[in-house]
Amino acid sequence: MSKSDDTATVREANLSFYRAFESLDRASMEDIWSKDAPVMCVHPGWPKLRGWDVVMGSWERIFDNTSMMQFTITEAEIAVDGDLAFVVCTENITSVTDGRVSEAKVQATNIYRRRDGQWLMVHHHGSPVL
Repeated sequence: MSKSDDTATVREANLSFYRAFESLDRASMEDIWSKDAPVMCVHPGWPKLRGWDVVMGSWERIFDNTSMMQFTITEAEIAVDGDLAFVVCTENITSVTDGRVSEAKVQATNIYRRRDGQWLMVHHHGSPVL
């Protein structure tokens, strides 16, 4: 597979992550993440989360407290090095929590690992843009 093919496939994996995020469905999110590699996650304002159960539990808490979330991803840059890839992008988020609509910008880094031809997330880090 060429470098441009890898970049396109990682771009699609990243879009799938945000579609799973918008679905507010834990099972959809589980499909995006690696199950056989160490995983970590840092949500804006949260401490570092480590391990499959802890990371998936965090998504469940977010989904349980949100009734709608929509992402527009901008400024995405993708780098691929062998079986590791990372995407740095800006998440432009519209969400509804407790009936309140909010808009936010988050600078995100998403790291993927290729396993059996599939790019799976091993790390997500989001920092608010002020």
